[in-house]
Amino acid sequence: MDATISSILPTFNQKCILSYQVDPYEIELVDGCLKGDRLSQRALYDRYKDAMYTILFRMVDTEDEASDCLQDAFIEVFKSLKNFGAKSSLGAWIKTIVVRQGIHRQKHRIIFDELTAKHEEQQLEPWDENLNGTYLEKGIMSLSPGYRSVFLLVEVEGYTHRETAEMLSISEGTSKSQLARAKKILQEKLKELMY
Repeated sequence: MDATISSILPTFNQKCILSYQVDPYEIELVDGCLKGDRLSQRALYDRYKDAMYTILFRMVDTEDEASDCLQDAFIEVFKSLKNFGAKSSLGAWIKTIVVRQGIHRQKHRIIFDELTAKHEEQQLEPWDENLNGTYLEKGIMSLSPGYRSVFLLVEVEGYTHRETAEMLSISEGTSKSQLARAKKILQEKLKELMY
């Protein structure tokens, strides 16, 4: 029997309460993808590709690498779609796969610095009122891959230090110290870029 989203979604009888509104169009797309329908697969890809590319571009160093990583991530999405249990939104589920793919890409070249607690205690200076998105994006991209990954996962994507540590295979303390150091470095880079 072919899997469909209806067979995957929790039923009311299972007493699962969804904390979000299930989008009927997404149910239709997932059903089509599970049946091997190429148009549904394309529509699902088109629906999420831009947002997921943006996440990956911030994690890796080049547009080509982000594009390659995006393709690999969506291959994994389509392979794993039968395991989508609707415990979160489809977009959040896809984002998790995309972030893991980006992390996997980086693992071969990232060396995390175990930082001392003194970095956590450093006070940051207030941001300049002339700061704009271009300067911030350049500053973030200038961070080393380890600092950039932690900064993006915690500050941009909203993951907790525990979730970030788990995704990056580091300790929670390292995640916190990496973030503190990333903010300090970012502040110094932004001063250089702006003045």
